[in-house]
Amino acid sequence: MRSLFWRILASFWLAIALVAGLSILVGHMLNQDAWVLNRHPVLNELPQKWTKRFEEQGPDAAQDYLEKLKHRHRIDVQVLNSNGEAVIPGTFPPRAAAFEARQKNDPKQLPWRRLTTEYTSETSGETYLLIYRIPHPELEQWHRQSLVWPLSALFIALVVLTLFSLMVTLSITRPLSRLRSAVYDLGQTSYQQHSLAQLANRRDEFGVLANDFNRMGARLQSLIGSQRQLLRDVSHELRSPLARLRIALALAGRATPQEREKLWPRLDRECDRLEALISEILALARLDADLAKAEPVDLNELLHRLRNDALLDGLPPDIELQVAKPLSVEGWPDMIERAVDNLLRNARRFSPPERPVQLSAQRSGEQIRISVRDHGPGAPAEHLAQLGEPFFRAPGQTAAGHGLGLAIAKRAAERHGGSLSLSNHPDGGFVAILELPLVPVSGPPA
Repeated sequence: MRSLFWRILASFWLAIALVAGLSILVGHMLNQDAWVLNRHPVLNELPQKWTKRFEEQGPDAAQDYLEKLKHRHRIDVQVLNSNGEAVIPGTFPPRAAAFEARQKNDPKQLPWRRLTTEYTSETSGETYLLIYRIPHPELEQWHRQSLVWPLSALFIALVVLTLFSLMVTLSITRPLSRLRSAVYDLGQTSYQQHSLAQLANRRDEFGVLANDFNRMGARLQSLIGSQRQLLRDVSHELRSPLARLRIALALAGRATPQEREKLWPRLDRECDRLEALISEILALARLDADLAKAEPVDLNELLHRLRNDALLDGLPPDIELQVAKPLSVEGWPDMIERAVDNLLRNARRFSPPERPVQLSAQRSGEQIRISVRDHGPGAPAEHLAQLGEPFFRAPGQTAAGHGLGLAIAKRAAERHGGSLSLSNHPDGGFVAILELPLVPVSGPPA
């Protein structure tokens, strides 16, 4: 298995080695005449010192200076003027020119290195050509001494860069390892958000990725939990109508034709109840599915249409609609319509015929508040927190229903980034307030 850790580390180290190799190559390139003349502790100041002594003290003092230089540093020097004539005898051995001529064709056999430089006197303006002969052992010894610090600095730089590369590599691979572990836990449905809490606090791309992954993990865990709970609730709720159907069918099988005719309406009612229950279950499940792109929703038109549709059956109670001004939100119209319709149905089911259901909508800051109030008996205070859970019905409730209307409305509000609050009104009755943001903050991106 090719580890990303080793690949990144090898890439860094290869870059470091390449830089080091180039540094050494540049060092060799700098080992030219100009570099030696400028860096050598004797040669870099020799032209100026010799010229000063020659012009101030004469040829004998200048010659003596070169003799002492040769004795001390084993460097031969010959000085020529601008006409190519020797200014002083110098320290070259006899017949040096002939020796140089013989060795000219094979410089590698020379036991010394020959360097030349020109120097113009600041006092007289005369130009001198200085020719040096440096023995190779002497030059190599100086090279070794002069390269101690650069090589030490290069070694320290390599160590520091290696440690830096290791830190950078670990800073990349460790978060990836944590994310890999989190992905595995998510696949096993055992993901815990705190497992990436430290990584989510980082201010780089990994921190952003960890936060996005936490949101995704929380969303998936919620979906998995809701689906499991839905399956348990559905299996429980479907047993009752199926049991009644089995009993009715068993009775119809033993009944006379006259009695059987009386059982058919009961079978039809049970089938209708079962179909209505399945429709509501499917509506609740669709709220957790992917959504299309949000679009503008005209709440005035939607609320008026829901009110008119609710009154088409001609049954009381009436619905009073109050909308202060044109209102609209960004969202999913089918979901909002289903939520408000369920709230209206629930309110009309419990409100007395002579008292109308009050439906109102208004803007509050950056949210739209849709309120539905009835004048019924309300709900027990100890069960208010449970209202909105799938299939939950308050004890003692006699009105028809499956406990999914409020759950659908609550889920629709949450999918828009809003909320559904349920409470008893101080003046009596039950009130449901659906709060929707002007722009949805949840749900999948477009």
